[in-house]
Amino acid sequence: MSVWTERVPGRGEDAEPLIAHHWESGQGLLAVFDGSGGAGAAPAWQAPDGTSRTSAWVGARTARLATECWLHDVTRDRQDVEPHSLHAYLKYFLDKAPQRHSKIGGTMRRQLPTTLAGVHYQVSNDEADIELRPLWAGDSRAYALLPESGLHVLTRDHTRESDALELLRSDPPMTNLVCADRDFDIDIHHLVLRLPCVLVAATDGFFGYVHTPADFEHLLLRTLQQAGGAAEWAQLLGREVEAFTADDASLALLALGYPDFDDLRSRSAPRLRQLADQQSRGKPSALTATPDAAVGPNETAARIKAWQDNSWQAYRRDYESYLPPAPEELV
Repeated sequence: MSVWTERVPGRGEDAEPLIAHHWESGQGLLAVFDGSGGAGAAPAWQAPDGTSRTSAWVGARTARLATECWLHDVTRDRQDVEPHSLHAYLKYFLDKAPQRHSKIGGTMRRQLPTTLAGVHYQVSNDEADIELRPLWAGDSRAYALLPESGLHVLTRDHTRESDALELLRSDPPMTNLVCADRDFDIDIHHLVLRLPCVLVAATDGFFGYVHTPADFEHLLLRTLQQAGGAAEWAQLLGREVEAFTADDASLALLALGYPDFDDLRSRSAPRLRQLADQQSRGKPSALTATPDAAVGPNETAARIKAWQDNSWQAYRRDYESYLPPAPEELV
C-alpha cells in the first residue's frame, strides 16, 4: 500500500510512491522521492493548463520514472542490483528533463533536486528469507518492521548529524541528494532477514515531525490495529500524518510472509503494547490529553527533553541494529 499527501493541495513536491513486484523472479522495489523545495524552488516547467512546476517537483517525478525503468531492466535482464547502474539511469533521465538555468547561483541551489529512498528485495526460493538492498540519497528513509523487535532503520541520512533524535531537533541540511547539475551518490546496503517482515520507505513528512524516533513506529502499529484492511490502514495513516506534519508526506509499505491482514495485525499487537508501555514512562503531561497548567514553559521544555532522551536511549539499540555504517567506519 502507499500514502501520498500534499501540505498545500496541488503544490506537493513528493512524487507518488513506487511499489513494484516481479512475480516470476520474486523480487521488487518500493521507493519514495521527496523533491527538495528549498534547493529547487525555481520554476522548471509549465503544464499545458498553465500550472507552473518547480525544479523540485520535476526532479522527484523524473527520479521516480528513472527508478521504475531501471527496475524493469534489472528484472528483465536478470542484472545485479548495483548503485552505479541506478545512478546512470537517474543521470540520463535528469539530463533529458526540463530545466531552467538561472543566473542566480549559490551553494544551496540545485537543478531538479530530490531525495530517493528505496528497498530492493528478493524473496528466497523457500520463502523463508528475504534479501534486501536499501538504496538511498538524501534524508528519506527505508525501514524493516519486524513482529518481535519493531522498526529498524535501513538507511543513514546524508547529513552531518546521524543521531535520529538530534535530527528531529535540528533538521540539518543534506550533504548529498539526487540532482541534475552536480555529482551525487547512491548508497547501498545489503542484509538478509527472516520472514515475515514489513518493508517501509518514507519521506521526512512522516518521521520528521514527531517527538521521538519511536513515535513513527507507534503511528504505524496503532493505525494497523485500528484498520480492517490495507486500504483502511493507508487512509488512517494519511489522516494522521496530515494532522501533525508541516511537509508533504509519502510512504510505501509492503508486508511479506504474512498469510493475510488479520495475521499481520494480530502478530503486531504484542509489539504495540510493549512499545506503548516503554514510551509512556515519564511522558510529560504537556504531551498527553490532560496537560498540567501549573507547570511553566521552561519546566515543560526541560521535562520534554528529558523524556525524549530517555525514550531514545530505550529505543535506539533495536532501531539502529541494521543501520549502515558511517562512511568513516568503512575506511
